[in-house]
Amino acid sequence: MVASVTERAVVDGLRALGLSSSSSVVVHASLRSFGRVEGGAEAVCRALVEVCGTVLVPAGTWDATGVPGPPGLPRPHNAYVGATTWAEFDDALANATPFAPDLPVDRELGQIAETMRQRFPHERGAHPLLSYLAVGTHARHLVEAQRPDWPLGPFEALADLDGDVLLLGVTHTSDTAIHLAEQQLDRSRFHRYAKAAPGVWMELPNIPGESHRFDDIAPDLAGATRSVLIGECRALRVAIRTVLAAVRRRILADPAALLCGDPACRCGAALQQRLGLLADPARSREDATASRPGPAR
Repeated sequence: MVASVTERAVVDGLRALGLSSSSSVVVHASLRSFGRVEGGAEAVCRALVEVCGTVLVPAGTWDATGVPGPPGLPRPHNAYVGATTWAEFDDALANATPFAPDLPVDRELGQIAETMRQRFPHERGAHPLLSYLAVGTHARHLVEAQRPDWPLGPFEALADLDGDVLLLGVTHTSDTAIHLAEQQLDRSRFHRYAKAAPGVWMELPNIPGESHRFDDIAPDLAGATRSVLIGECRALRVAIRTVLAAVRRRILADPAALLCGDPACRCGAALQQRLGLLADPARSREDATASRPGPAR
């Protein structure tokens, strides 16, 4: 029988990765990957907060707040089928929930993120679909970098802090920093919709796309990645700047890098967005300065 994982074992594993109170990390995690953890998700969260100075986790609420696009609002290369009638849209809007800071994190994002929300003092962004939650020294700075039109702003702020991506039992298919590199090169920028208030919906730009080919970047990052085994969990640490640079090199060399070839997938639409920029040099020059929005106010 495999021994259960203690909170101290998680702490020791994180420190073996070189993490400390000066570290700022974005955490993508699978609790199940550890095996049996004494104290469950809360023990893992305590270990993260004890070791790292700042911890950022995804805290999206799409399941509660998301609505289909309204009829008659097409966007180019948006890979999205909205409601076919206003009656269908109105029904979906009525059943959705406006974003609130105390909404539970989507279940697919895992128990660790939701436990961090429930059990630890935190700052949380207010993006109606893709909020992030942070604990620690730079928590407010990170979440304030997010805007409704730029949901991945916290990753830019984390890069400015020389922060790291921490993958606990998951692969780069969960590594949202890769989406930021895509969006900085005008790829994988979709429009989606959410309930803003009773009877009110809003359109949100720059929602990222698919990630099922993101593990293709792993060989590029191998030399810069630290790895330890914590229980049954393979824990990986890599600097977010390193991730962004590697992805940028890939996409600059091949606009289709890290995308699949399925024409029914959002990957195809993401590729067309990138190709559209390359085909329009004037737009490319404009986007060189416009693709990275200014700081949130």
